[in-house]
Amino acid sequence: MSARVIDGKLVAAAVRGEVAGAVEVILAAGQRAPGLATIIVGDDPASAVYVANKHKACEEVGFVGFHNELSASASAEEISEVIARLNADAAVDGILLQLPLPGHLDAGSLTGEIAPEKDVDGLTPTSAGLLALGRPGMRPCTPLGVVELLDREGVDLGGLHVVIVGRSALVGKPLASLLLERNATVTICHSHTRDLAAVCLEADVLVAAVGVPKLISGDWVKPGATVIDVGINRVDGGLVGDVDYEAAAERACCITPVPGGVGPMTIAMLLRNTLGAYGGAS
Repeated sequence: MSARVIDGKLVAAAVRGEVAGAVEVILAAGQRAPGLATIIVGDDPASAVYVANKHKACEEVGFVGFHNELSASASAEEISEVIARLNADAAVDGILLQLPLPGHLDAGSLTGEIAPEKDVDGLTPTSAGLLALGRPGMRPCTPLGVVELLDREGVDLGGLHVVIVGRSALVGKPLASLLLERNATVTICHSHTRDLAAVCLEADVLVAAVGVPKLISGDWVKPGATVIDVGINRVDGGLVGDVDYEAAAERACCITPVPGGVGPMTIAMLLRNTLGAYGGAS
């Protein structure tokens, strides 16, 4: 068996196109464009690239970008002031605090200061609580991207056994909640899971989101399973996922590559979330 490749770049482009189309309608009606504000603290090279990519994507779909850059020595009070200003700005529909933050700052506390209706990353305690309760609210972008890929692949999650390897608050936990909403049976695995390989072999859909290069070997994949690799790990020779792609592709029915799978979906879903948060004319 040679697995079908789930092309995240193609799906992300479709989502961005849909958002751009909606913005054209908004502008044609004489309303302001949706606005996304980013806050970056320090000079982490990876964060700078991520934020630049997000602003480029915003420009391409017709959003207005508001970039806020603070030094690595910025205090929590300084960042709080920026968040408060953006919360009160009617032209800003979404606020994104780029993580990680310098070590002297409490990321959870500062993220929690973002107004829930502008939390387009879906990471505030309010957003997490609404998701856990199954109530409307902002959802984290990467888990949303995973579900979007499964939807566009035509995977009917109802009754399927989904195994998620990784229990982070960014991916594993919120993804489990989203999948439960789709009536999947969900198992979350982590570092204390006994006989991880055996659990993975039971998965109709296997999601790897743990950050360990090629942790999931091919013989951990149930024949005919769908494999979603969220991991992005830099090793000698380039980027690899949490799944041994070549070996897993021999057993899976479909699989996401790294890069080019889940990664492009994160920014695409950020744009969709921002459109959803859009407050209209002001």
